[in-house]
Amino acid sequence: MMLNLATIAPVLGLIVKLDELLPVLTTTVIFVAIGLVVFLIAFLIVVLVAPFSVKKEIEEDHNTSLAIIIGAIIIGIAMIISAAIQGN
Repeated sequence: MMLNLATIAPVLGLIVKLDELLPVLTTTVIFVAIGLVVFLIAFLIVVLVAPFSVKKEIEEDHNTSLAIIIGAIIIGIAMIISAAIQGN
C-alpha cells in the first residue's frame, strides 16, 4: 500500500488552513527575529571575549577548530531556542 503526502499530511500537521495561516506566519516571523537577535548577541559575545581577531583566525589563518567551536555554539543556541519555542 503506497501512502502519498496528501493522506499522511493531516496526521503530521503539515496542512494549515488559509484562515489560520496569518497567525502561523506571524509567530514564525517573530520567532525567527528573536532567534536571529539571540544568535547575533552570542556571536558578538564570542568576538568580544576572544583575545584575538575571530575574522582573521577563520578567514586568513583557516583556523578550523575555532570555526567548529563557533558552529557548536550556534547549534547549542539553536537547540535552546527550539526547546523554548516548543515549551519543553
